[in-house]
Amino acid sequence: MHHVETMAYAGQVPWHGIGSQLAPRQSIEVWRERAGMNWSLEEAEVRFAAEAEDQYPVRAFPGQKVLYRSDTKRPLAVVSKRYQVVQPREILEFYRDLTRYSGFELETAGVLRGGRKFWALARTGQGVALKGQDQVNGYLLLTTACDGTLATTAQFTSVRVVCNNTLQIAVGDRTGAIKVPHRSAFDADRVKSQLGIAVEGWHGFVERMRVLCETPVKPDSVDGVLRNLLTYQAAQNGKAVVNEQAVAKVRALYDGQGRGASLKTSKGTAFGLLNSITEFVDHHRRAQSTENRLDAAWFGQGALLKQKAWKELLGEAA
Repeated sequence: MHHVETMAYAGQVPWHGIGSQLAPRQSIEVWRERAGMNWSLEEAEVRFAAEAEDQYPVRAFPGQKVLYRSDTKRPLAVVSKRYQVVQPREILEFYRDLTRYSGFELETAGVLRGGRKFWALARTGQGVALKGQDQVNGYLLLTTACDGTLATTAQFTSVRVVCNNTLQIAVGDRTGAIKVPHRSAFDADRVKSQLGIAVEGWHGFVERMRVLCETPVKPDSVDGVLRNLLTYQAAQNGKAVVNEQAVAKVRALYDGQGRGASLKTSKGTAFGLLNSITEFVDHHRRAQSTENRLDAAWFGQGALLKQKAWKELLGEAA
């Protein structure tokens, strides 16, 4: 497990189970300190040493720059001179007005990959109790990376309380995300304005969850759905291969081992099958560390798998 000391959370232990705990409703300044985001990205010219060059042993590489941490001087990435940097403080500052005036509440924030990626997650105040018992809450995730692997992204997401499973909120073909590539300056006010679809997106998402809760899944069709979803590319020929261990694990979660699997919303339903997949990705999928699991579940292959399952099961319910 790497760099877990640079994460913080308020309230209950988050689904990834790491970080230092804060009392609720702390200031942005306290969050910066405790989440390990009280440093900045600095820039320097790229230089290299040319062998057998007595007169000019060190030369500059025009058009590129090194990004490094102000506190540790650790180099993080080499990027184009045109690359627009987003600072850790900007990620948390984004939430200042939202937490002060709009009912948002910061719950987790931190740094991944030694500083290459940083993020903050706040509860929006939206939530629903499906069938009166299965609570799902809405959140807004803001994240960026300084190594070119991720645009600055504001993403609505949901957390199912009983199992802490996470899922990006999507309505139809819309992902509920606003992405600002690093070739453009990050304008927090503009992003907040574009996020005005929050209420519409949440209500549409809730309606689709309710449809999945009411959609029965035939027992003999479960394995077929999972086999279609849980595949990987073979190294030898690139063909899709079914991950049999994953299929068996998700099937066991769906059949009763999963958290919340016995609830009316889940037992024998498409919603239950969806949550078996999200629980597998968030809590059981093989990963080198908890940090890697979180990274994949929110931004990588795990996030893609959850969205693929969401779309396929909605298609089955249609």
